[in-house]
Amino acid sequence: MRFSHVLILVTCFCAVGSLAGNSALAAIEGGDAARGKMLAVEDCLPCHIQGAEAGTMTPISKTQRQWVRFFEKDRHNKIAPGSWDQLPEQDLKDIMQYIYDHAADSDQPATFD
Repeated sequence: MRFSHVLILVTCFCAVGSLAGNSALAAIEGGDAARGKMLAVEDCLPCHIQGAEAGTMTPISKTQRQWVRFFEKDRHNKIAPGSWDQLPEQDLKDIMQYIYDHAADSDQPATFD
């Protein structure tokens, strides 16, 4: 599954959230945050721990709106091309749901630990 398919889903979720009045309060359709946390620890943390080449990045690194823009603009693929190519679409949705649900301005800000 390619990141572009997930990007389409995130774009749709943003459009629906905008219609509701606040895209930052919308949820990613079909994402499982609990599973996303497990996947983020396995797939994201190795490259995003302190001192790693990719730099420290956790859900609290951005606000919900900033994460939406990050995914909308396909920033991860521009920074690290192909790094998400092997992840199934559902895994990406779950990771994005966890990151979004635990962003800096969420009700439950969190890191990967």
